[in-house]
Amino acid sequence: MELIIILLITLFVLVYRQYRGQNVYKFITEQASIVYDKFAPYSFKVVREKTKELGQEYTPKQYITQSIVFTIFAGVISYLYFYNLLISIIYILLANACIPYLAFLRCKRVYSEFIFEQVQVYTTNTIMEFATTQSFVKSLEGVVASGVLEDPVLTDVNMMISLAYQNGSIDESIQFMSSKYPYYIVKNMHQLFLQITKEGAKDSGESLENMQLDIDMLVESVYRDRIDRANFHKSFLKYGVMLYLMVMLVQYLLGRETYIAILGNPLMLLILHGVLIVNSYFLLKGEKYYNENVGAE
Repeated sequence: MELIIILLITLFVLVYRQYRGQNVYKFITEQASIVYDKFAPYSFKVVREKTKELGQEYTPKQYITQSIVFTIFAGVISYLYFYNLLISIIYILLANACIPYLAFLRCKRVYSEFIFEQVQVYTTNTIMEFATTQSFVKSLEGVVASGVLEDPVLTDVNMMISLAYQNGSIDESIQFMSSKYPYYIVKNMHQLFLQITKEGAKDSGESLENMQLDIDMLVESVYRDRIDRANFHKSFLKYGVMLYLMVMLVQYLLGRETYIAILGNPLMLLILHGVLIVNSYFLLKGEKYYNENVGAE
């Protein structure tokens, strides 16, 4: 164990001496960024870039703080379970290895919320424009000209306009947008516009008004679900942490000396590792649930 600690200290000293003319922290973050750009999946890069544009991406300081918290928590909990420094170091490394995955989930949530808000803006404004122009393509052009849309939805709406002029009909445009954003409100609005455009409608105003009410109701339910998720998330994390701390209750009931003696049993060690792994998996699944399917209908 002492050898491992000495090797880690030696590695840090070598890095520091080699790059002492630079900021060591800057060097480490730059190297991490290079590794990220090389191996991160394309979807992660897209959602992270949009998260940065929205000003909701973690700063390096926040990531370092998160890593410190994970290190302390994983170190303390694993040591309380096994009273073994080597095992604690392994669990610390595993805990920190989860940080990129958690960052991906958080960026996906931010990106999903942004896309849903843009879809809401797209449908609402298209309906308002159509009430005036009575032309689907002109409505799209009006929404684009208003400046309320942002990429990637803005680029996709421009593509819809190009397809409509290219084909002389709105069929391919609607098919393109409906497949790109398979939301209930998008599909229903497009279906309504197809019906009005191809078959005509005696009272399109009433149909559009009903569609707008449907959108408002859906948006209200999504935002209510977002609040419920946030409250559930806080309670869930507290519950997960309490499960980790159950080992303290076990040691209190058995006595510390008896507990340490039990650690000499390989079967008990296996069970304790299983408890830690299952509880960690439980927390990761909860994080996945909280951050995914935002705006889902």
